[in-house]
Amino acid sequence: MSTLPDPAPETAAAPAAPSAPAAKPGSEWLHYAVRNPKLIIGAVLVVILLAVGVVGPMLLDNDNPNEYVGPQAAAPDGTYWMGTTTFGQDVYAQFVHGLRATFLVGVVGGAIAAVIAMVVGFLAGYRGGLVDEILNMLTNIVLVLPALAVLLIINAYMGVRSVAVQGLFIGLTSWPWAARAIRAQTFSLRTREFVDLARLSGSGTWRIVFREIAPNMSSYLFMMFILLFGGSILIASSLDFIGLGPTEGVSLGLMLQSAQQWSALQLGMWWWFIPPGAGITAIVGALYVANVGLDEVFNPKLRES
Repeated sequence: MSTLPDPAPETAAAPAAPSAPAAKPGSEWLHYAVRNPKLIIGAVLVVILLAVGVVGPMLLDNDNPNEYVGPQAAAPDGTYWMGTTTFGQDVYAQFVHGLRATFLVGVVGGAIAAVIAMVVGFLAGYRGGLVDEILNMLTNIVLVLPALAVLLIINAYMGVRSVAVQGLFIGLTSWPWAARAIRAQTFSLRTREFVDLARLSGSGTWRIVFREIAPNMSSYLFMMFILLFGGSILIASSLDFIGLGPTEGVSLGLMLQSAQQWSALQLGMWWWFIPPGAGITAIVGALYVANVGLDEVFNPKLRES
């Protein structure tokens, strides 16, 4: 995922700032997008994993991936494609359900963080003055909070945790760096002539923001969402691995936690811990590669030809 201004320490690099007041025509973007191998490879891999997570559970006979359905600690075979756990649970069933949960927490966490970041960043960057100072202070407060520690405390004291609730808390704590990046770009765009003309015509703040400023940052905002999406998946997987994941259902992080807790590595049960680890790595890695490709598509200076 490429370079954003003032990223948080844990954040990957994000896209270069837009250099022109008007967005490039969609046909030009499409021309370079279909010729960018990074974008194609990353996008195809994400779509394949998403399809497995969406369709896979529908093709199973059992809706409960944690049910004991087969022999204990069985290696992969024609009946159980990814083997079984030490309790006789179907690893493949857990994997496809875990993919769905992983994408869900990424979408929920990334979307919530993106919405908060856009509201705070656009308002602070466009209005400036006292509004900017107050919102910037709020952003800095949330930014310096140990987000993972806050999530640990919240999750530890919640009796019932779901994937959606986990995504909500992640989104509420992971937006500050994105808000600062949007604020910086909005601050530079608010002095452009097309914004001054809209202001003179009597347009309100939000109309100017969403009709004039936001469209010129559309590629930037899309790439920012990809970063937030991938970051939400990594944070959720970390919480799951230390035992503070959802208490209902299954996720790739919870699969890793169970495999570690019941000594899958020591017992040589590679089919229990490799699939979820590979799944998390593939999703986040594909998002990173696709984001690098998008940066090359949207930024003329990075295009090869």
